[in-house]
Amino acid sequence: MTRRQVSEGQGARLDADTVIRAALDVLEEKGLEALSTRAVAERLGVRMNTVLWHVKTKARMLELMADALIGEIPLGGLPGSWDERVRELARRYRGALLAHRDGAALVVGTNAPEPYTLRFANTLVGGLLDGGLDEREAAWTAWTIVYFILGLAQEEQAAAHQPLEGDLAAAVSAAEHPALHRALSHLGADSFEERFEFGLSRILARP
Repeated sequence: MTRRQVSEGQGARLDADTVIRAALDVLEEKGLEALSTRAVAERLGVRMNTVLWHVKTKARMLELMADALIGEIPLGGLPGSWDERVRELARRYRGALLAHRDGAALVVGTNAPEPYTLRFANTLVGGLLDGGLDEREAAWTAWTIVYFILGLAQEEQAAAHQPLEGDLAAAVSAAEHPALHRALSHLGADSFEERFEFGLSRILARP
């Protein structure tokens, strides 16, 4: 039997979930920039067309990967009070992003109404509705929380590879940027956890 025949036999046993798991493995090993349907095919030992049969396009593969990542967020055992429930959901969402290399960048680049993503969003919006927010407030507050976490997590993951504290300190001038210079000690990459909790509290603060 030839290598191609072996590969085709393996491909016949593949399914979309297997392809997405392999894609997440490639993401962990090589990062988002190096992720491709060809790299996934090589990891699985099949032709690229076999991968595309299951995911259609790279863009679709990224959508399914993002949904699978969000699907790792446990929704059980949440606090009863609405505000603590929303805070815990936000913490779990951030944790899922940070658990994967370039996880935040992956999710930022997609916006598909997939099952796990919808399930998480429904739980988050439900907690906000339980807190007495009207439908618009609940929807927009949920978006604000998600956008805040995505942005901060993406910055945190980038800083892990390219710390910018020295560059920032060198660029900020007391004469030209007096406000930034005063706050410079609070802009370091070692404060992400505190910044997350601070921002979340501000978002959920009631007038």
